[in-house]
Amino acid sequence: MKTKNRIWISPLVVMGLILILTSTCKKDEDSNNKITDVDGNVYTSVTIGNQAWMVENLKTTKYRNGDLIGTTTPLTLDISSENTPKYQWAFDGNESNASTYGRLYTWFAITDSRGVCPSGWHVPSDAEWTILTTYLGGLSVAGDKLKETGEVHWNNPNAGATNESGFTALPGGSRYESFSYIGMTGYWWSSTEYSSTNAWRYCMFYQYSYVSRSNYLKHYGHSVRCIKD
Repeated sequence: MKTKNRIWISPLVVMGLILILTSTCKKDEDSNNKITDVDGNVYTSVTIGNQAWMVENLKTTKYRNGDLIGTTTPLTLDISSENTPKYQWAFDGNESNASTYGRLYTWFAITDSRGVCPSGWHVPSDAEWTILTTYLGGLSVAGDKLKETGEVHWNNPNAGATNESGFTALPGGSRYESFSYIGMTGYWWSSTEYSSTNAWRYCMFYQYSYVSRSNYLKHYGHSVRCIKD
């Protein structure tokens, strides 16, 4: 009578294999959640309702095709007389600000046909911003759910911030002839024009829970969040 040979595998070996497979799957999932722009900056994304948004403000200095988005010399140059100024800035010219808060762009730059967002992503329209804020309960309360918590980047008291959406909004400030409001206010462009001089934007504040929807001069430098196509 033949005796069957049995192979005994230690439970520790089995657990080790499970951990390896789990880790591999997680890395694949994480890598699928990474987006890289033409400058090599890496972003993550979050799904809110039926939309996928980048979790960080845009940082690129180039259009999608590699063309440079210029800046001004000096940084505070008055560009109000230019017809379609296409510029980007690190707040106060400090690259560490750009690393944390992203860059500030004129509306003309972010709507250029060469595209500022990575492939497969675009600057959200006014309607897409409205879908986001409506999903989160409306403009009056959406700021709480969008703002990063704590006071590392937002000024005290960062009223109501829960970041329950995972959007992690940061207050990158604004630029016109000077730089202002970093740590206090975040301004984000939409791609939607209001008039020949103004476009729709969305704002969040350290002292309030609401999101403000307003139109403002296209020459201003504001932050950008990209949304998936």
